[in-house]
Amino acid sequence: MAGKEDEVGVAMGLAWTAAGGEVLVVEAIKMPGAGRVVLTGQLGDVMKESVQAAHSYVRSRAAALDIPSDAFGRFDIHVHFPAAGVPKDGPSAGITVGLVVASVLSDRAIHHDIAMTGEVSLRGKVLAVGGLREKALAAYRAGFRALMFPAGNLKDVDDIPLDVRDKLELIAVETMDEVFACALSRVILPQNMNGEFVLEDVVEDGEESGEATPGPGVVMEDEE
Repeated sequence: MAGKEDEVGVAMGLAWTAAGGEVLVVEAIKMPGAGRVVLTGQLGDVMKESVQAAHSYVRSRAAALDIPSDAFGRFDIHVHFPAAGVPKDGPSAGITVGLVVASVLSDRAIHHDIAMTGEVSLRGKVLAVGGLREKALAAYRAGFRALMFPAGNLKDVDDIPLDVRDKLELIAVETMDEVFACALSRVILPQNMNGEFVLEDVVEDGEESGEATPGPGVVMEDEE
């Protein structure tokens, strides 16, 4: 089922099974370490390789994601797929894994109402996957607001029942950067000026407006 709050390091993927589509929860945490990636959840070789590709792409985009340059050497990342008793394989969780890794290293929450599917290439391209109809049905039944899927699967959208398409926002993406832009919450860091912290918001015309507020803190805002 769709969650109720945005969380850091938790994203909702989608899987195809013989019984139809299923929601696939992906979790990640960071911990002090030396840059290792730990995987648990009874994963097959294809899924393990997909995790490595997603991790490498996030590392290549560290600056754009505001991830400290030394984070990959200071932290280990543990990626877990719950329901560990069920074997899992295939590449279609690639964008979900890339998203949770980016989330934990940038400390940005993931929108809870978006389910997603898509393979990711080493250069961050989102590649087409199978079973889009079944995955869309699973996302609809679970109460998600939106489904993020590869633009290469646009040809399969007509296979999704019309009533599901009417209720589920369909977001076609071509790159991981688009995934980050759609699914990661925006973090506004306070700046210290003369003993006060100034929160800066970007307004529509590109200018910035600031409002002083006493005391430290971080304000997290969701992009509409």
